[in-house]
Amino acid sequence: MGRRKIHITESDRDRLAGLINAAEAFGEYGPVDLASLREELDRAVIVAASEIPANVVTMNSRLLLRNVDTSEEMECSLVFPEDADMSSRAISVLAPVGMAILGYAEGDVIDWPVPSGIRHFIVERILYQPEAAGDYDL
Repeated sequence: MGRRKIHITESDRDRLAGLINAAEAFGEYGPVDLASLREELDRAVIVAASEIPANVVTMNSRLLLRNVDTSEEMECSLVFPEDADMSSRAISVLAPVGMAILGYAEGDVIDWPVPSGIRHFIVERILYQPEAAGDYDL
C-alpha cells in the first residue's frame, strides 16, 4: 500500500532542499536522515503558501500530538535544525518525528518508528500555522 500524500509549501520545499544539500556537502546529519527527508519532499504535493490548508503541519507550525496507544498529549513545534530546542519542544525537521509530521493534517495518524517498535500519533490540532496567520517569511 502506498504512503499518503503530504502537502508542503513551495518555500518550505525550497528551504528544506537547500538544507539537505548543505548538510550533505558538510557531512552533517546521517545519510539515512537526509535521504528520508528527500523522500518526503519528492512525494509531497507542493502548493503556494497562500493556498495550503490551515490544518496542515508546515515548518514553524505549533501542534498538539496525541499518542494513540496511551492518549498522552504533547504540544510541539516543527522547526529548522538551528531552532531546535527540546526544552521548549521545538523539534527539528531532521529528527525522525519531525520528518514524520511534516505535511500531515489534523486527524492524520503518524507511525513513528522507535527502537522499541512503532508509536502511533494523531495530529490532534494545529495550534498555529504561519501561513494561516499570514506569516509567510518565517
